[in-house]
Amino acid sequence: MSVADRVRVEEVQLLSDDWYVLKKTTFLYRRGNGSWQRQSRETYDRGNGATILLYDPSRRTVILTRQFRYPAFVNGCDDLLIETPAGLLDKASPEERIRAETEEETGFRIREVRRVMEAYMSPGSVTEKLYFFVAPYSPGDRVGPGGGHVEEGEDIDLLELDIDEALMMIARGEIRDGKTIMLLYHAALHLFGKAGGTA
Repeated sequence: MSVADRVRVEEVQLLSDDWYVLKKTTFLYRRGNGSWQRQSRETYDRGNGATILLYDPSRRTVILTRQFRYPAFVNGCDDLLIETPAGLLDKASPEERIRAETEEETGFRIREVRRVMEAYMSPGSVTEKLYFFVAPYSPGDRVGPGGGHVEEGEDIDLLELDIDEALMMIARGEIRDGKTIMLLYHAALHLFGKAGGTA
């Protein structure tokens, strides 16, 4: 269902073009009853991204990363954030980008990747669409140290966790990143054969 005929953009103001692009847009929106309402919204455009969960079905393990996230820090996260590897597409295809990002962050060179879903993670203000992938791995697939790019401020640790322990970490509030929680529950339901744990 297209809603293009229900939106009439009147004005777009560029508020910031420093790290990413912040715009304020005034538009008319035709409501469900047919009346037009003027609204104003700010949108933060950082591009689309991709994320991946590496899993080993025989050992029931997953690979996660741990790093400092300033926006989470200023909102009460006084710890490193545990996440699935992820990155912005930067004009590459989602599959191409996630392969490179995985090796940069984790040191694992993955062969087959499978897209499992797409999602807008914060559609009230952020334009980003995230592509979700899963890929099997084995210890022998690690070809480098990972850790990310120092020049981009990345200082990434690697975690290998049992899937049941990862689910318990969600329940205990130790894993709080949305994309990671989504992929871990997907893995529990579809990759490891049972929900596991009590999360």
